[in-house]
Amino acid sequence: MRIVRLLAAVVFSVVPSLLFSQVPYERIRRADSQPDYWLTYSGNYQAHRFSSLDQITPENVAGLKPVWIYRVGNPGLIETSPLVVDGVMYLTEPPCTATALDLRTGSTLWRWQRPMPRDLRTIGFPRVNRGVALLDDTVFHGTLDGHLVALEAKTGSLRWEVVVADNKLGYSITAAPLAVDGKIIVGVAGGEAGIRGFLDAYDAKTGELAWRFWTVPGPGEPGHETWGGDSWKTGGGATWLTGSYDPELDLLYWGIGNPAPDWNGDSRPGDNLFTCSLVALEGATGKLKWYYQFTPHDTHDWDSNEMPVLVDATFKGRPRKLVAMANRNAFYYLLDRETGEFLLGEPYAKQTWAKGIDEKGRPIVLPNTEPSVEGTLVYPSLYGATNWQSPSYSPKTNLFYVSVRKMGAYYYKSEALYKPGAHFGGGGERPLTDEASGSILALEVETGRKKWEFPLDSAPWAGVLSTAGGLVFSGSNEGNFYALDASTGRLLWQYDTGGMVRTNPISFSLDGKQHIAISARQKLFVFGL
Repeated sequence: MRIVRLLAAVVFSVVPSLLFSQVPYERIRRADSQPDYWLTYSGNYQAHRFSSLDQITPENVAGLKPVWIYRVGNPGLIETSPLVVDGVMYLTEPPCTATALDLRTGSTLWRWQRPMPRDLRTIGFPRVNRGVALLDDTVFHGTLDGHLVALEAKTGSLRWEVVVADNKLGYSITAAPLAVDGKIIVGVAGGEAGIRGFLDAYDAKTGELAWRFWTVPGPGEPGHETWGGDSWKTGGGATWLTGSYDPELDLLYWGIGNPAPDWNGDSRPGDNLFTCSLVALEGATGKLKWYYQFTPHDTHDWDSNEMPVLVDATFKGRPRKLVAMANRNAFYYLLDRETGEFLLGEPYAKQTWAKGIDEKGRPIVLPNTEPSVEGTLVYPSLYGATNWQSPSYSPKTNLFYVSVRKMGAYYYKSEALYKPGAHFGGGGERPLTDEASGSILALEVETGRKKWEFPLDSAPWAGVLSTAGGLVFSGSNEGNFYALDASTGRLLWQYDTGGMVRTNPISFSLDGKQHIAISARQKLFVFGL
């Protein structure tokens, strides 16, 4: 095992004797046929986070050991999901650094770091970044102060830089961008600051803005009538997690965050579209094709920024193009991804806010579940039954694996006054941390029924990876990185990383051998047999 320590220099670059290959759009589109690599945030455009590599199996997984460990240079939470191609790993480090590593040794090839302003504002979320995008010979990275940068993949040198949004108003970028046909799609964080959310597409070669979709519609735009008065101007609707994409339909699927203020909805009467929704946008134009709102007029901070997973399956005897989502509000949903038609909504974790979902897909909200001055106990907590951590879909088992958080909270309501660049919450919550726990849950895709469940001592923040070898990988807050049998949920292997696991695993192959990578605390681990 090799432990790699970061050099003291802020900027480090060498010209390695490695082949830096082109990663054109068609190569990402065919990611499933290239399991040796991890070319986009979720492994493929469909957000399966599944590896068809099968060398590591239930029979030999006990032999997994660290091959090398990379130590990041700056303190902070690591939520990066690395990309891997042709002997190079690309990742982000806190607070705002893009790094390229030699995949064979873990040594640094280059680092690019943007100095953060002293008055940097990250309101309502930690200073994290979840990864980069690759397209052709360029690495794309969103920064905490609201910039999108394009870096040369071979050297890390800056090619172009654009300002996406004003950080002084609370805008930030924490998500990994998504590279599609000639465009870089990037969303923004900042819902707790009362931003007006949007999703952008930029020309990959020039950085020119190709289109912008406002998640909170303005006057004359469809959905504007769901906002009272001028509440749309500070309506939230952040786009702070990477979406998925169907190249055949040329549709982007993106989850939208909570309305603002979070817990006091008095100033924003109506359903508050398109917050807490899934939107399907034309990749070429950004035009809205359809939307589905999971939680109308949300007052519990249940963002719908979870991963939309695209699956082709038979639903009630008919082949359908589906999008599946385990939502933060504790319901599992199936929608037709061509039309947005609601097909299924079933609870997958404890929830006390809705009697169910009606035939039109609207939640049947229970009385006395709104935040109050005295506090109202509701399940799940504001962090949801799941959150930004990725689920996984295995075409081998036809199961949807999701990291589940089991926690309730007392929700409080207070006065909400908007001030640019400040917290705009209108209340808060007191979570029931003493009774909190979690699990990894395997659901039947077409029904949402539980196949198995693996219990965890605390509510997890790590995502899930499934593999063709019949395994499911994830991590715990207590620092264990572990492997489960994909068919039964039985624990097969675990490794103590020494720190909280708060990111998503990936898999790749090097020299014909399958590897698994995960970050924990200040380290990135690469495992092999």
